[in-house]
Amino acid sequence: MQKCPAPAVRAFRIELPDGRGYWSVVDDEYAKVAVAGRFLFDLRFARDRAESTTRTYAGELARFLAWCTSTGRSLEQGASDLSRFVLALRATPIERAGAGQGRPPGPGRVNHVLSVVREMYKHAVGAGTVDPSVLAALYEVGDDRFLPVELRPEGSGLRYRARPRHRLRSSRSAQPESASQAEWEGLLEAATSWRDRFPLVLLWFCGLRIGEALGLRKEDLHFMDHASALGCSLPGPHLHVVRREDNPNHASAKSRHNRSVPVGTILLAYYDRYAEERLACASANRSDFVFVNLFHAPLGAPMSASAVRQGLRTLSRRAGLARAVHPHMLRHSAGSKMAEAGVAIDVVQELLGHRSITSTQIYVHPSRARMRQAVEAVEALSVKRREQRRKEQG
Repeated sequence: MQKCPAPAVRAFRIELPDGRGYWSVVDDEYAKVAVAGRFLFDLRFARDRAESTTRTYAGELARFLAWCTSTGRSLEQGASDLSRFVLALRATPIERAGAGQGRPPGPGRVNHVLSVVREMYKHAVGAGTVDPSVLAALYEVGDDRFLPVELRPEGSGLRYRARPRHRLRSSRSAQPESASQAEWEGLLEAATSWRDRFPLVLLWFCGLRIGEALGLRKEDLHFMDHASALGCSLPGPHLHVVRREDNPNHASAKSRHNRSVPVGTILLAYYDRYAEERLACASANRSDFVFVNLFHAPLGAPMSASAVRQGLRTLSRRAGLARAVHPHMLRHSAGSKMAEAGVAIDVVQELLGHRSITSTQIYVHPSRARMRQAVEAVEALSVKRREQRRKEQG
């Protein structure tokens, strides 16, 4: 029976000779944990997932494998006793800085951890490193023999389906954690440079992921009415989100599909101020990256995601906000504002670069104002039809 790794299991970034990287799980001697390492490597390069995805997955798997180690369980025993791992998750406060720190994870977070663990096991079974019997402990298998004839798919024979055995229920779908208008304006007022203000405006209006924003090059910004001279036929000012694997700051677009995002006059005005401020730094002018270090060494180097997150925490304290705003909250704000403005969900999906429309549907939620508008609309229609009927009878 395969044993779990040594203590001090943790996520660790691995960089290949060509500069590309991914996250894996290592023990206290920096040896890769085989079952997790193979899964994460294939996830990154065989399935072409973003490096940031492997970072998240590595953190979740390290948590599970550390629990296996601390409780003396093998991989097979860990699968069989997954309900005990759920109990441990729900009783352990989140240690990392950010939203939820000091509180146990909610159902959504726990379900995500369990989903990653199941994916690792499925990969290990396919690779022959774990006995297939573990899947019976993770999934409940059923068939369609008791379904009404109308609901059965065409063709003969039974159809089988599997669903996870371990999944927490929540009373309603989780709402995205967004920054409010007041919080965003407070950050803008607290910022002391245009370099710090421009990403706030970019994320707020365009909804880019932080990796997409920090991976932008000057050639991606077509801030003009017509960009035909640049070989681009798209009308109006816009930017291109391009996935690149060789960025020295490890910033990369999550989606493998490039997309374009229109920009408005407010963003153009902030960019002009930032570009003027940037001209004062000779090292910055030699860089093709849009976001670069202007105030600390190494000058002109592309900014990192950790620097932006730390900067937002500092701005949040300076602005006197009750909570620290992180970059993804601004992306969620953009999605929510688009939905509130009545933008079609398929348009929001394309602008945000979601692979599945189900990821976009979290922004279409029934606010109290929209619920009241719906009731009042039905009432108004009823009154109108009643009056019309009276006229017809009179």
